[in-house]
Amino acid sequence: QGGNNAGHTVVVDGKEYDFHLFPSGIINQKAISFIAQLKSYFSLCLLTGLKDWEKRLIISDRAHIVFDFHQAVDGLQEVQRQAQEGKNIGTTKKGIGPTYSSKAARTGLRICDLLSDFDEFSSRFKNLAQQYKSMFPTLEIDIEGQLKKLKGYAEKIRPMVRDGVYFMYEALHGSPKKILVEGANAALLDIDFGTYPFVTSSNCTVGGVCTGLGVPPQHVGDVYGVVKAYTTRVGIGAFPTEQINEIGDLLQSRGHEWGVTTGRKRRCGWLDLVILKYAHMINGFTALALTKLDILDVLDEIKIGVAYKLGGKRIPYFP
Repeated sequence: QGGNNAGHTVVVDGKEYDFHLFPSGIINQKAISFIAQLKSYFSLCLLTGLKDWEKRLIISDRAHIVFDFHQAVDGLQEVQRQAQEGKNIGTTKKGIGPTYSSKAARTGLRICDLLSDFDEFSSRFKNLAQQYKSMFPTLEIDIEGQLKKLKGYAEKIRPMVRDGVYFMYEALHGSPKKILVEGANAALLDIDFGTYPFVTSSNCTVGGVCTGLGVPPQHVGDVYGVVKAYTTRVGIGAFPTEQINEIGDLLQSRGHEWGVTTGRKRRCGWLDLVILKYAHMINGFTALALTKLDILDVLDEIKIGVAYKLGGKRIPYFP
């Protein structure tokens, strides 16, 4: 998944877990979990309540690292947008956008850099920090303190790190296994196909399986679309079926609709089939997992968005 901006609430045997980086399968004692993107706090090192998770977790050596200053810059950019345009994107301020910017500018640092020559890593880290300081004069970075922390993290995670591409190749071609890939964020938050610019910075469509893990398209089997019986959105962006009324409030409270990462109330509205069909066009679902149908139990009438009009005419696509 594209970082720890997304939250997954998982309840197993009455116990609730909020995951931000871990694949949900980390709870399963028999499953191996594999991460292809990582965050510098290594919050996974602080995980409690799970036994022997270190033995079940593998981290790709190609995963980019989200540094503390990426997070700080994420917040500063939001403040800038608000001042300049009167509106922001509503990011989770977890540093995801700035990290992808570093990746695309080819100045990003990866797990393989952290675990190889630390002097070389330190020098590149300092260069990257200076770049951001020159762009944001108010940004304060404790470079030496950060490097000391990172050196400690490096040794903690070293046993978990593998060549991610070869790991996936062996998983696909070795003894038969069940492989489940879990995406983060929703299809409409995809950097290319979502409601741009109110999107995340990664591919959260099924294409992310290929680009994020190095799995060839021919190995993608069933594609499950997870969809609520009503539509929700955290943060800003177009939302035609939104209910800013007692219906929206009811869905929000009965459905416990809070952003797992930010704690923000989710905006709620009727199920938008135009969006759902659009997500299917891009992902080609072989099945849908329809959730939260019971939240609608108390309503006498349920509405569903079936079409959009553009210039007075019904259109068969998502504009």
